[in-house]
Amino acid sequence: MERQIRPICEKYGATLTTVDVDSDQEKVMEYGDRVPVILIDGDEFACWEVDNEDLVEALSRPQGVR
Repeated sequence: MERQIRPICEKYGATLTTVDVDSDQEKVMEYGDRVPVILIDGDEFACWEVDNEDLVEALSRPQGVR
């Protein structure tokens, strides 16, 4: 998924940070079987797969209006 969304993030000036959920028991409990999960501004945007058009729309909105 990272290869899929990295170019979109770069185009829209979003910082893409990857986290190894398995290395943090708290994150394992929070996200469980929804990995990979994408957060935008700390809010869950998608899990398992991402629709590129939906991601572009979300990243095009003003920050805080997600």
